[in-house]
Amino acid sequence: QVQLVESGGGLVQTGGSLRLSCAASGRTFSSLPMGWFRQAPGKEREFVALITRIGSRPYYADSVKGRFTISRDNAKNTLYLQMNSLKPEDTAVYYCAARGSPFSSSSQSRTAYDYWGQGTQVTVSS
Repeated sequence: QVQLVESGGGLVQTGGSLRLSCAASGRTFSSLPMGWFRQAPGKEREFVALITRIGSRPYYADSVKGRFTISRDNAKNTLYLQMNSLKPEDTAVYYCAARGSPFSSSSQSRTAYDYWGQGTQVTVSS
């Protein structure tokens, strides 16, 4: 089992920045591919960014490319999402997620992830 707890959300103006954190406990964090997803009101949960076990080859949704950066600190069992140049359309609940096996590849599909945090709200005002 893996427990994930997000933090760092809040209210920010357009153009501002936030840094989300996802603290992991339980199974070995460093062995699992991780991702960030988000869900806006009335919309399906969508992929934001992913990162491999060792922190290489980050991949982003087109909507956040160049503005968001995913990273991880395996020594601290923590996943991060640095969000810059925020826009009102970035408003959503943001979730971190972990794949269930160290042999899993990275994935953009939310159904590929076995463990989820409770989410943290990000609101960008115009």
